[in-house]
Amino acid sequence: MPAEQGAAAEATLMSGQRVRTRLLAGERLAGAWLSLGSSIAAEIAAGAGFDWLLFDLEHGTSEYSELLYQLQAISAFPTASIVRVPAIDASIFKRILDLGAHGLMIPQVASAEQARLCVDFARIPPQGIRGAAQTTRASGYGLHYEQYLRDANSAIILLAQIESRQGVANADAIAAVNGIDALFVGPTDLGVDLGTSLKDPDGEFRASILAVADAAKRHGKAAGVLVRNLEQARGYAELGYSVIALGSDRGLIASGMRANVAALGGLHVARAQPNLKAVSKVAL
Repeated sequence: MPAEQGAAAEATLMSGQRVRTRLLAGERLAGAWLSLGSSIAAEIAAGAGFDWLLFDLEHGTSEYSELLYQLQAISAFPTASIVRVPAIDASIFKRILDLGAHGLMIPQVASAEQARLCVDFARIPPQGIRGAAQTTRASGYGLHYEQYLRDANSAIILLAQIESRQGVANADAIAAVNGIDALFVGPTDLGVDLGTSLKDPDGEFRASILAVADAAKRHGKAAGVLVRNLEQARGYAELGYSVIALGSDRGLIASGMRANVAALGGLHVARAQPNLKAVSKVAL
């Protein structure tokens, strides 16, 4: 392989390998949620300095063609791209990874069997059963295909979402699966499944998030979560969560717009009393 092709392959895989290494070492990684399908929003977020960005194909508005533009938009930055898939499906995993995403987040993982399927579908043989193609974006359209085959498995990041009582009960077995790098709590779905309000996150909810963090730590994996404010982020960090996403493009725009409307609605400007003599002179 020519030297320049090897350099291109290294650049393609570098962000994924670096972030995966830091993740498994327990370093704190700052992330953000991207739901709007906007390549401009992706570029802004990457430029802000996040370690990783989540492109949401489950609850977001992106199509696969828009995902391509978003991945291209952040390619100049050392930010890892994680895509949340809508389902555990080999064809979906393959298509997204072929586009050059650095990793996948899989929703509603509730058993070790499901976790093993995720690994099988995401990794190239012999570690998995993901099919290979020579001219994908991930392999530089064939320019560094051999290096991609050799190094991709060490660079792909897999995060299993724990979003149900069953998932919490099986968190230890899920974390034990080789190839799963992190357990990522989905607070909204988990709270709904537990019948617990996120405004009162004690009792079973707190016990659940502690159980997930403990399971991840026992098996040398990371624990992650999406939070809405800094207070929540601090609380989860104190419980051992290191992969933390704070806010989303959709939420930030919505809250920012509402805050500006409220600010303008409450705007009161002291007005000086007009000088009637001066006004009358101008009128004449």
